[in-house]
Amino acid sequence: MDEDEFDDYDREMELSLYREYRDVVGQFKYVIETERRFYLANDVTLERHDTEHDFYFELTMNDVWVWDVYRADRFVKSVRVLTFKDVNVEVRGDKDLELPKELALDE
Repeated sequence: MDEDEFDDYDREMELSLYREYRDVVGQFKYVIETERRFYLANDVTLERHDTEHDFYFELTMNDVWVWDVYRADRFVKSVRVLTFKDVNVEVRGDKDLELPKELALDE
């Protein structure tokens, strides 16, 4: 596989992942972003743990979809993340943001 074929394959995988996200996002209540991953979940708990000289976050999610192009199965029953970095948890609104038709990706 030459470099152009690999780039085309990589772009197609990302586009496929975006389409899957677009199809499943309405099934989830929360959007979660960490330094390493992006998640959709229906149950989220975020706890701060203090240590002697620092702190870290423990993030527990249930009924999860993971944004990861290389995963065979992106639907996961539960996920636990420990991190010293920022965590962003958002409650999804009732109305999904829609791209204008001229910017939408057609299948």
